[in-house]
Amino acid sequence: MPPGITVRPIQAEDTELLFRLYASTRPDVLMLPWSDDQKQMFLEMQFRAQHEDYQRRFGQADFLVIERDLRPVGRLYIDRRPDRIHILDITLLPEERGTGVGSAFLQDLQTEAAGVGKRVSLYVEGTNTAQNLYQRLGFHPVESNGPYVLLEWSPT
Repeated sequence: MPPGITVRPIQAEDTELLFRLYASTRPDVLMLPWSDDQKQMFLEMQFRAQHEDYQRRFGQADFLVIERDLRPVGRLYIDRRPDRIHILDITLLPEERGTGVGSAFLQDLQTEAAGVGKRVSLYVEGTNTAQNLYQRLGFHPVESNGPYVLLEWSPT
């Protein structure tokens, strides 16, 4: 892991950060012919729906804040299942992307999975440029679900 990078469980005080992270993944909303207030309300509604759905459906998952030198810079949500480690979400603030932090976490999860003979999986939007990173780390597409692609990595 790069120096100074740690994780901790999300807390109620992290809601603003988690919203900023979510909004940073939705540049499509900025293109809509809506007022800034309408865009903000839409993003807040979508964030709340996603956050509540993750908490409800994946109650046993690890919901983590990624920190650099104790400053929050991202989120990592991991659901450890009997047959695989499923990454629900990994998002870094835009200024932290491309610094090696995401790669380091993915490689750590791959090492963990290899140690217990599991796959690592995640869904990604088909247009998300992060697919380049995932492919470089050995993830490959296994199915499509609407605009999302399920990627998997296997230790064998």
